[in-house]
Amino acid sequence: MQTENMIKQKIVDTLEKNYMPYAMSVIVSRAIPEIDGFKPSHRKLLYTMFKMGLLTGNRTKSANVVGQTMKLNPHGDMAIYETLVRLTKGNASLLHPYVDSKGNFGKQYSRDMQFAAARYTEVKLDKICEELFRDIEKDTVDFVDNYDGTLKEPVLLPATFPSILVNANQGIAVGMASNICSFNLKEVCEATIQYIQDKDVDITQYLKAPDLPSGGQLIYNKKEISEIYSTGRGSFKLRAKYRFDKKNSCIEIYEIPYTTTTEVIIDSIVQLVKAGRIKEILDVRDETDLNGLKITLDIRKSAGPDAIMNKLFKLTPLQDTFSCNFNILINGKPRVMGIKTILDEWIKFRVNCIKRQTLYDINKKSEKLHLLLGLRKILLDIDKAIKIIRNTEHEEEVVPNLMKGFGIDQVQAEFIAEIKLRNLNREYILNRVSEVESLQKEIEELRSVYESEKKIKKIIIKQLNDVAKKYGQPRRTEIIEEEEIEEITEEHLIEDYNLKLFLTKQGYLKKIPLVSLRANPEQKLKDDDVIIQEVETHNKADLLLFSNKQIVYKLRIYEINDSKASGLGEFLPNLLQLDEDEKIIYLVATDNYRGFLLFSFENGKMAKIDLGSYATKTNRKKLANAYSGLSPLVSIMFLEDDTELVAYSSINKVLVFNTLNINLKTTRDSQGVQVLKSKKSSTLVAVKRVEESGISHLDYYRTKNIPAVGCYLKDEDREERQITLDFE
Repeated sequence: MQTENMIKQKIVDTLEKNYMPYAMSVIVSRAIPEIDGFKPSHRKLLYTMFKMGLLTGNRTKSANVVGQTMKLNPHGDMAIYETLVRLTKGNASLLHPYVDSKGNFGKQYSRDMQFAAARYTEVKLDKICEELFRDIEKDTVDFVDNYDGTLKEPVLLPATFPSILVNANQGIAVGMASNICSFNLKEVCEATIQYIQDKDVDITQYLKAPDLPSGGQLIYNKKEISEIYSTGRGSFKLRAKYRFDKKNSCIEIYEIPYTTTTEVIIDSIVQLVKAGRIKEILDVRDETDLNGLKITLDIRKSAGPDAIMNKLFKLTPLQDTFSCNFNILINGKPRVMGIKTILDEWIKFRVNCIKRQTLYDINKKSEKLHLLLGLRKILLDIDKAIKIIRNTEHEEEVVPNLMKGFGIDQVQAEFIAEIKLRNLNREYILNRVSEVESLQKEIEELRSVYESEKKIKKIIIKQLNDVAKKYGQPRRTEIIEEEEIEEITEEHLIEDYNLKLFLTKQGYLKKIPLVSLRANPEQKLKDDDVIIQEVETHNKADLLLFSNKQIVYKLRIYEINDSKASGLGEFLPNLLQLDEDEKIIYLVATDNYRGFLLFSFENGKMAKIDLGSYATKTNRKKLANAYSGLSPLVSIMFLEDDTELVAYSSINKVLVFNTLNINLKTTRDSQGVQVLKSKKSSTLVAVKRVEESGISHLDYYRTKNIPAVGCYLKDEDREERQITLDFE
């Protein structure tokens, strides 16, 4: 490798010399739109079509337009054609397409629907382009040479409405980008008019929210929209529109967010169904046809369409975000601007356009007036004019002789000399001269307009009103308040079903759907293991697991894996990371934390604790001091309402009492109140529901007031099995 030709150069110098010109070229000449609403590629294409007479004539082949545009735009034909495609009615990318088209131009909402070749499609300028080119021939904008100096092209188009806000525009430059959403034409014109009249106007009253060509629904958040309007940056949410066909049990999605495509949506739905995250959808099809977009979802007859769509809004691009970056070139410099600043710049631009147009009209009319004033002079003696021309020997002396004879300048003399012989009659000259007064009046009016920005702004307002009336359309994107939208959390996406929980003495927890349980009710357990509690609940409930260490563990039931009757279930010491000598002794499943827990202790005391005391806003997984540890625990019982219970003592004393007599506490580790009095050092050994006790003589054991000792158990009320409860 030869090194003698290599030149050392600092990286900063290399960037400045080679990279910066490229970066600036992309920013200024390619990717970022200007205040007229167009990038150079758009402007060159539309101006070429204008010069081809396609504003009024018939359509021509797209290939013809592409070829002609190459005179202004030195790019390949496909790059130019792709630019053309996006501007067409057929592609549906713009709220107000600039190109009327015939043939297949693909669709903005489809990734795979390809446009036909340029030789098969036809185009012409849409009628709204009259507003883009209005008075362009009157020096309203600057013109520059094209790339080879053979043609002239406009630097900007003199659009009579803020097209920069009316049609969506996206561009990625070097180190910066632009992403401008579209707004409704009527709303933009009205907002601009109001802003011209009052700079302090609340723009959101007139420019309600973005309006996208694909329709759908915009979830309106005032703070987000205000942020976009004031800074030019921010984002808003869009979601699809759908209808439910009850007869065929299917959901039809007919409008989708502007930022996605039907293929992306269908792919994401298919993946969800395959993964088992949505089980209610049986089939998904793209039924887009000549009538427009349609994605059809076949669903189970028992499924709720709104619930399914809420899941899809959360998990698929059926709800998507449009990120705004209102980056626009102003006098060759990129600026990120809010709506009012954009309107300020556009109004300055339009004021300048109208001033230039007015000056052009003044000059043209002044030139005409100057000629007519010369013509008026020869009206005094037409014969003299004819005599001068007739008596002049050489043609080049005609103009100087007329100048001398009537005291007129060369331009006037040239004009008179060019009048046809047939027009050298008094009637023709009188008719022409009669225009002098009206011309003088028109010039005076034009000068007053040129000198008054107030009058120029009145013209802008009139043009905006005309555009809104002529081309305005109803909103396509429906606005829905954020408050009307149900907030979709992960819990909404969890499938809910009825199930049963089984807690075993050796610390296993089995979660079995009732459908599975009906098919196989036989429970497999470890040797010497027994079920100590069964709880029927559903998948979205909360589960409280009380341990023998005065700790309660909290889980969402859907966080626990489903089991089968033939399986052992979850081993709680592993699942909850219990201490070596800790075990779960009681379960409570709840939706709303209503009801209470009754903790019974060996010393005869009972604590009635509100279940709401275990609800936490921070979703904590573990709570200490779940109940009192001052006396050994005998039983835990969850009750939704007050009821009668039966308490048993170690000396066979029995007490029937009502939990109404025990005050409800919110302190979890409350010691409770004395219910069963001790006699001969007796202790409380069990608490049962009345229906589980087997006692037939309830009145004999019942007490109205607590504490009480109770009565000895009668022989006829004794159960054959021994009452034991082991929580140790």
